Amino acid sequence: MGPLSRDAWAQRLGAFRASPSAFMAGPEGEDLGRDLLGDLRSENLSEQTKVSLLALSLEYPAQLWPDVSAAEVAATSLLDTLVLLPPRPSALRRPLLLAATTALAAGGALGPTSGASCRLLPLLLGLAAGSDLGRGFVPASEQRPLQATACECLRELESCKPGLLGGSLGLLRGLLGQEGPVQPLSLLLALALRNTLVLQSRVGAGLGGLLTDKVPPTGGGPWDWTLVEEGDGRLQPQAPSWPAAEEGEGERSLTAREHSPEEARELRAAVIQLLDTSYLLTPVAQAQLLWLLGWALRGLQGQPPALFKPQLVRLLGTAQLTLLHAVLALKAAFGEALFTAQDEALLLRRLTLAAQHPALPPPTHLFYLHCLLSFPENWPLGPEGEEAAPLLLGPQLCRGLLPSLLHDPMALLARLHLLCLLCAEDEEEEKGQLPSPRHYLEELLAGLRQRAALDEGPRALATVCFQASYLVTRCLAGQPTVLTPLIHGLAQLYRVRPMLASHFVDFLDQVDSELREPLKVVLRQEVVSRPGRDEALCWHLKMLAKVADGDAQSATLNFLQAAAAHCTNWDLQQGLLRVCRALLRAGVRGGLVDLLQVLARQLEDPDGRDHARLYYILLAHLAGPKLGVALGPSLAPPALASSLVAENQGFVAALMVQEAPALVRLSVGSHGVKGPLPVLKLQPEALEPIYSLELRFRVEGQLYAPLEAVHVPCLCPGRPARPLLLPLQPRCPAPARLDVHALYTTSTGLTCHAHLPPLFVNFADLFLPFPKPPGGAGLGFFEELWDSCLPEGAESRVWCPLGPQGLEGLVSHHLEPFVVVAQPPTSYYVAIHLPPNSKLLLRLEAALADGVPVALRTDDWAVLPLAGDYLRGLAAAL
Repeated sequence: MGPLSRDAWAQRLGAFRASPSAFMAGPEGEDLGRDLLGDLRSENLSEQTKVSLLALSLEYPAQLWPDVSAAEVAATSLLDTLVLLPPRPSALRRPLLLAATTALAAGGALGPTSGASCRLLPLLLGLAAGSDLGRGFVPASEQRPLQATACECLRELESCKPGLLGGSLGLLRGLLGQEGPVQPLSLLLALALRNTLVLQSRVGAGLGGLLTDKVPPTGGGPWDWTLVEEGDGRLQPQAPSWPAAEEGEGERSLTAREHSPEEARELRAAVIQLLDTSYLLTPVAQAQLLWLLGWALRGLQGQPPALFKPQLVRLLGTAQLTLLHAVLALKAAFGEALFTAQDEALLLRRLTLAAQHPALPPPTHLFYLHCLLSFPENWPLGPEGEEAAPLLLGPQLCRGLLPSLLHDPMALLARLHLLCLLCAEDEEEEKGQLPSPRHYLEELLAGLRQRAALDEGPRALATVCFQASYLVTRCLAGQPTVLTPLIHGLAQLYRVRPMLASHFVDFLDQVDSELREPLKVVLRQEVVSRPGRDEALCWHLKMLAKVADGDAQSATLNFLQAAAAHCTNWDLQQGLLRVCRALLRAGVRGGLVDLLQVLARQLEDPDGRDHARLYYILLAHLAGPKLGVALGPSLAPPALASSLVAENQGFVAALMVQEAPALVRLSVGSHGVKGPLPVLKLQPEALEPIYSLELRFRVEGQLYAPLEAVHVPCLCPGRPARPLLLPLQPRCPAPARLDVHALYTTSTGLTCHAHLPPLFVNFADLFLPFPKPPGGAGLGFFEELWDSCLPEGAESRVWCPLGPQGLEGLVSHHLEPFVVVAQPPTSYYVAIHLPPNSKLLLRLEAALADGVPVALRTDDWAVLPLAGDYLRGLAAAL
């Protein structure tokens, strides 16, 4: 078959990119790589089409060249195509070099026995050195771009085979002082130097003349693979990271051999040469260079860390996050040997002040907080694994970093982590120091528990409360002054809101025994002190199944006996039996026998009576160890009783509702603000024809009133369907997650049910406008609403970032239906009705170029954190 046309290749590449695995398994997959290599030499295809083919080989080398032999053949063919290019400028030279390098590296063919490797390595080194390869191989206009590409290819090969360029250090060092691409050469020399130092230290050898020998490693003969074969190729990754306990063996042994004075002098000169040119590199490349050199010289005798001092002075004031991260990596590598106390104080003050900037994007804010939490102080500070705050970070410096209930969850937890470290350092508090970090911590946890205890409050508030509690227990374990109030506070939270039992069960699974055991005791006391007819009986039984043990048997059994009379449905009976099972496994016998006998007679459900009877028989006939084995999980899969059951399964499947994959997709459309209730507009899409579709929606908890099912007679793929309107009846103005269940009939007549991905009701989906006031009365109407919020409500101020469209664009895109008074482009008064009976008022005034201060008032203080999150995310949503 002759060469394919451009259109044929476009169609073929589109089919491959749609599903590479499926295409390669098809009839055309076997010939794709061979056709690609052959058509690269065709004169019927344009260079642009050939560049597209080479781009495919760079993106999917593992699919095109799946084994070593295929990769070797591909690299050889690509090199032949490169050599056959005419001596005029061409857009194919650089992609061909990259494709040949990728084929050898990804296919595992790089090695001394590979003919393509022996051809490619001298070629790349010659291009990097700017050598004349003859026959007009490199036109003058392409020499510098090809030199940079060759350096990138050599860096990739050096990463795959550490030590590959150990014999070329002197040549690369000489190139760095000449005219050429500085950044690729600097990174290549730094990587090769770092790998060579590590590998030479493993075998106890020195650098010798590697830094001064400018002769290529081939020397007219084969490539020298000695250093590669001596190393095992397992080195630390090249990305900046904090010091880890599991550093490579080679890195730990850098101090095993001291270099000779001449070697130390040449090494110092090479490092200074690289550092002197680092300011010409991009911030990301500078960070990579500093990390490579810093961790290569860490602990190396004869190489003082003062070599990095000029770079440290230059970078301490940087605003680039990558360079700031590199500075912290140097701090972790060298500590006091490089950083003075003034440097540490300046760096720490910069981090704390930057983390308090009000206009920081959330990822940048979290980065600064992470740097403070991971600040590489004068380590080692204590036992391995012990966490502590930086020595210079005190309560005064961190006053602006204390967590608040108005922060978003991620920032709150990061700031809380920092506060916990300060509390760990503040064991001996001075009298009269108000407020102390520990006192502030207790107040914050109390506020989180108060929010989590709100009736029908959002689940996210409870989640943040338990995450914060777990963080405190992990950081302040062994401090009774903190853990004791925490235990009693959690017990009080359960007393107020027992429906959080699932959160308590997960929390008990995560914490260690130092907190788990006393918390189980107080939670058990909370449960058994309740009357058995409590309306939250299902949650009490769930909690008791977790905390019940051999202690307080009498109180536990009395509670179960009182509760048995009120367990009238299947769920409650199963919960009661789970508590009995937990008591059985804990070795409780006295009193449990009588309870099981009563349950075996009185439970209405036959399954529950059978379980109670089984537990009674096991308790009466088995000793403790055998009873534990009998109640443990079964390891044997269930088997069919007879062939008749298997034969009749097909009939059963046709007569029953089958669980099936979801054949319908739901997406949330635009939000409408008409009508007395918020309405969610849903757009259905069918993957196959389905009939009599019924969509059922369930909101977890009691946030919303029960939602009515939505019915659709027929849905067909490719045929547009009318939007479905789902009215919402919030019981409190909070976001929610809707679990969606679909019941439908297929074209074969089977009735199926499926769980669809959950839908999310955002805070803005609940917004409704107030009735429009008469003309000219808007300001008075707004002021009346504004004054009515206090004193029962709450007030706050939030910084709202602005996008390129400014305040006017932000209001028109998000808040237009709710504007009561407008004085564009600087001032807007917004009134939002939040069902069932709350309101949110906003004053957007005195806008700046990057943001606008917003004054908020509401008659429901629980709305404040939701409103703050919404306003901070408006600019990103434009």
